[in-house]
Amino acid sequence: MTQANVNRPSRNTLASRPVEWRRIAIYAILVIGAIISLIPFLYMLTSSLKSYGSIITNNFWPWWPFGSEPLQWNNFQDTIRDSGTDPVWHIPLFYRYFFNSILVTVLSTAGTLLTSILAAYAFANVKMPGKNTLFVLILATLMIPNDLTLVPKVVMIYKLQWYNTYLALILPFMVSVFGIFLLRQFFMQIPKELYDAARMDGAGHVRYLFSIVVPLSWPAILTVAVLNFVWMWDSFKWPLLVTRDSNMRVLAVGLQQFMASEGGTQTHLLMAFAVMVVAPVLIFYFFTQQYFTESISRTGIKG
Repeated sequence: MTQANVNRPSRNTLASRPVEWRRIAIYAILVIGAIISLIPFLYMLTSSLKSYGSIITNNFWPWWPFGSEPLQWNNFQDTIRDSGTDPVWHIPLFYRYFFNSILVTVLSTAGTLLTSILAAYAFANVKMPGKNTLFVLILATLMIPNDLTLVPKVVMIYKLQWYNTYLALILPFMVSVFGIFLLRQFFMQIPKELYDAARMDGAGHVRYLFSIVVPLSWPAILTVAVLNFVWMWDSFKWPLLVTRDSNMRVLAVGLQQFMASEGGTQTHLLMAFAVMVVAPVLIFYFFTQQYFTESISRTGIKG
C-alpha cells in the first residue's frame, strides 16, 4: 500500500462524518447576501450598456440571444461629451471632475496617513501625562453625527476665505479619528522588545517609527488608505456645499447633472457615469484587498 493510500481517508470515514448543517446555512446566507448586494451594481452595469428606449420600456435583456440591440458602448463617450465644457481648461467637464477627485482624494489620503501614523504612535508608545484621557476624548468625537458639525464647518470655511478652493475640499479631511484608533491598536501589538533593541542601537522615536513600526504595520496602513480613499472619492455633500463653480466640483457632484433634463432623466448616461465613478474604487480595492483582510484579522487578535 502506498503512502498516498495510507493518508487518504476511507469512504467509510467520509460517510460517517456528520453533515454540518449549521455551517451550510451560514454559507448559504452569506452567498444570498452577496448576491443581493451585487444586484444594484449589475443593474448599473447593464443599464449603462442599454439604449434610452430599452431603459424606459424596462427591457431587461435587449441584447443577443433575446434581442437584436447591440451593446451601447457609445453611452460612455456620450456621457463625457454631454457633461459640459470646462470654462478654464476648455476640456469636457468630466475630465475636470476626474482630476479634482483624484487630487482631493490623493492629498487627503496622504495627509490622513501622515497624521494618523504620528498620532497613533504617540498614543501607543510615547509616555506622556493624560494620554489615555486625551485618547478617550478623541474617540468620543466619533459619537458626534457629521451633520451636526456641518454648518459650523461651512461657516468656518467662509471665515477663512477658503470657499470654492481646493483648501476647503482637502484640509478638513486630513485627520481621521478612525485611522488613529485602528493604527494605535495595531502599533500596540508590536513587541516592546523591538523598541528596546532600537534604543540600544541609538535609534530615536522617529527612526524607530519609520524603520520598524511602519514596515510591520503596512496592512493596517493600507486599510486606512483604502477606507479614506473610498470615503473621499464618494464624498458628495461637502463638495456640494463648499464649491460654487462647476470646474471645482468632483465626480460625485457632477453625477447629479444627469438626474434631470428637459427630456427627463437620462438614465443610460447616468448609469454610464456611475460606472466610471465606481471603476477606480474597485480597481484600487482589487490591488489592496489582501492587505485589507489581513489587517482586519490581525487587529482583532490580542498579542
